[in-house]
Amino acid sequence: MDVTLHLAQDPAADELLGRSPLAALTGMLLDQQVPMEWAFKGPRTIADRLGAEDLDAHDIAVMDPEAFGALLSEKPAVHRYPGSMAKRVQQLCQYVVEHYDGNAELVWKGVTDGRELLKRLQELPGFGKQKAQIFLALLGKQLGVRPEGWREAAGSYGDADSFRSVADITGPESLTKVRAFKQETKAAAKAAKSAGK
Repeated sequence: MDVTLHLAQDPAADELLGRSPLAALTGMLLDQQVPMEWAFKGPRTIADRLGAEDLDAHDIAVMDPEAFGALLSEKPAVHRYPGSMAKRVQQLCQYVVEHYDGNAELVWKGVTDGRELLKRLQELPGFGKQKAQIFLALLGKQLGVRPEGWREAAGSYGDADSFRSVADITGPESLTKVRAFKQETKAAAKAAKSAGK
């Protein structure tokens, strides 16, 4: 993996996301209840605070949970909920160590079927179906990981020329479009809920 991503809108953070499979997975894990850029800047912040160039699943998996939680809680915090997200990041790293020998890229490397890749992503701690589909779309659209049937497995997130998720962000303009799509979707859901009362 060595591509240029634009998810954090921060050159150092995006550089790490583009070369580190574990950083990309961690950014996706953090992407909830905070702005996307904040979530995807998280892996760089964690690496910096660990004094490392990259995230190491083995190291993070065995860190003292309180110490790791404190690391994510330092100002500025890595997430709105740094304590609970620290636990999730450690669970993700422990899973990657246990199932993929600490190499996050093995989650998708050599997988030839989109449904199988989706299944593997959904097995990761903290990855429900939607998060797994978005990450699968990111792999296919921007990281060149395209097993047969990947677009179908990614659902609507795999659609070409769409602006639904982080998978479609390639710069500030597409970020604006994705944000607008999310706001429209939220407004439509709210209107539907009100109509159903």
